[in-house]
Amino acid sequence: MKTKNVAPVRVVWLTVLAMTAFAANSIFCRLALAHDSIDPATFTIVRLASGAAVLWVLTRRPSAAQVGGSWSAALALLAYAICFSFAYSNLAAGTGALLLFGAVQVTMVLNGVLKGERVGLIEGGGLALAFCGLIVLVAPGVAAPHPLGALLMILAGIAWGAYSLLGRGFADPLAASAGNFLRAIAMVVPLLLIPGGHWSLQGIMWAVLSGALASGLGYLIWYAALAELSATRAASVQLSVPVIAAIGGVMFLAEPFTIRLAISSVAVLGGIALVVRYRSSQKA
Repeated sequence: MKTKNVAPVRVVWLTVLAMTAFAANSIFCRLALAHDSIDPATFTIVRLASGAAVLWVLTRRPSAAQVGGSWSAALALLAYAICFSFAYSNLAAGTGALLLFGAVQVTMVLNGVLKGERVGLIEGGGLALAFCGLIVLVAPGVAAPHPLGALLMILAGIAWGAYSLLGRGFADPLAASAGNFLRAIAMVVPLLLIPGGHWSLQGIMWAVLSGALASGLGYLIWYAALAELSATRAASVQLSVPVIAAIGGVMFLAEPFTIRLAISSVAVLGGIALVVRYRSSQKA
């Protein structure tokens, strides 16, 4: 009887750790950029390099070709990482995470629609609610996020959604992630040409933590949890990431949790939850 409870408890802890790691990416990036301890381009380079190093060690394979992945997935990863870093120059942690998460999920749902998946009334309503939540968040006003920052984070979400879709065909997702990070490093050189680059030891530390801990080890933990989670549960638990990021922003960055962000969070996360539940009931 005791052995039956071991796996669920283990999965819960793995899931909690993975979601915290994903939310920590937003916190680490904001901690680095909010105090101007590093520029976004350098942060991106260090993050990708440290993530690649950790994933390479975890897979214990010498090259990107032997590890896995693809150049198209690596390009999507690089686009996400660049837009993510530059967006957080002007966004709060919770706002950025909500825009990112919403854009990722909407991208993946729309991809299914474009491929001919039928959209039911509940799923369509949930998708519309999520769209409305994002519109409320970015609409002009006193509490509206920086327009360029919001646009960049939405583009980061689209790129991450594309990266997730491209990764569906990989048999070993951890090995594929390692290969994609290694390939992204090969394409990141042009960032070195951007003027105004600067860094400090503190900024490098946050970038390394983002790449090695929140990304590299975060993916390892998440893939371990995914092995025992259904697709619906995996999608559902990711609803917690913007909330964790927002709480972290309040605790570590003294960022305000505005009424606008609260309303948008309910609409976006609630709409996506409806889509997830609808898909679950259709497959049952």
